[in-house]
Amino acid sequence: MKPMKDELAQLMDKRRLNRAYAEMVQTAVADPAVQDFLQANADALAPDAVNRGAAKIYEYVSARDGKLETPMQQAGYTPRLVVSNRLIDITYEPTAAKQAQDAMASQKALVTSLNMPKAIASAHLADYDPTNRGDALVQALTFTTELAKAPQAFHKGLYLTGPFGVGKTFLMGAIANDLANQGIASTLVHWPTFTVEMKAAIGDKTVMPKLTAIKKAPVLMIDDIGAESLSPWIRDDVLGIILQYRMQEELPTLFTSNKTMRELTDFLAGVEVGNNEGLKAQRIMERIRFLATEVVVGGRDRRNG
Repeated sequence: MKPMKDELAQLMDKRRLNRAYAEMVQTAVADPAVQDFLQANADALAPDAVNRGAAKIYEYVSARDGKLETPMQQAGYTPRLVVSNRLIDITYEPTAAKQAQDAMASQKALVTSLNMPKAIASAHLADYDPTNRGDALVQALTFTTELAKAPQAFHKGLYLTGPFGVGKTFLMGAIANDLANQGIASTLVHWPTFTVEMKAAIGDKTVMPKLTAIKKAPVLMIDDIGAESLSPWIRDDVLGIILQYRMQEELPTLFTSNKTMRELTDFLAGVEVGNNEGLKAQRIMERIRFLATEVVVGGRDRRNG
């Protein structure tokens, strides 16, 4: 059995603790923001709402002032007093920094990049140097503006052609990021790498899921077409299927290539390797011309210059 003096000391400690807590709660209730809340919601609160919600008020002021750190605050949320069933309660709302972070994450999620350079993640049309590339920039701005105005309508994409390093891929990334700013999702795919992956997919039987994901992208951007190793299967059963679907569904489709459309026609026909499958090549090119307008991107080599 504890000595009486120990029991008395423990009781006095509890009284001091209770008194200190009561003083802190009183200070919290007197807080100007709390008083504004109580006045603004006087008609909605029960007569004993302050007494019954004293702990909530104290938590609000302490969390707001950084004296009490909750898991919600650590996650980027700030406290706010609310009325719930005529009593005082607390809700946590995202801070401005949290909202900006979430918005950026949502925007990035709208751009699906498959084997594309990291630099396109920060590409924007406002930063695109128009020197010797003015027409390409104007066409890109026109495309994004018109698509944002009427996303359900058919919009002819761009076929960006020009030498190595002039900024075709960067411009494509800038288009994707600017569309993301307007809530429009897009998929960018490096075509030569994708063709290798599709051939490998035959073994694990994932050809159709990969093909379906690409062909149904809201906005599809095919980078570096014509730089892949020529394959009749890729041309007819992969590219042909993708383009046929997108033409039928009138889905926005863009391309970049070091080859002009005429040069791409010869490449797809197999002229470079001594073949002559002109009819099959023309079928593909008819779809590309339906989906995109050829735009020459000029200027110096910015990759190695």
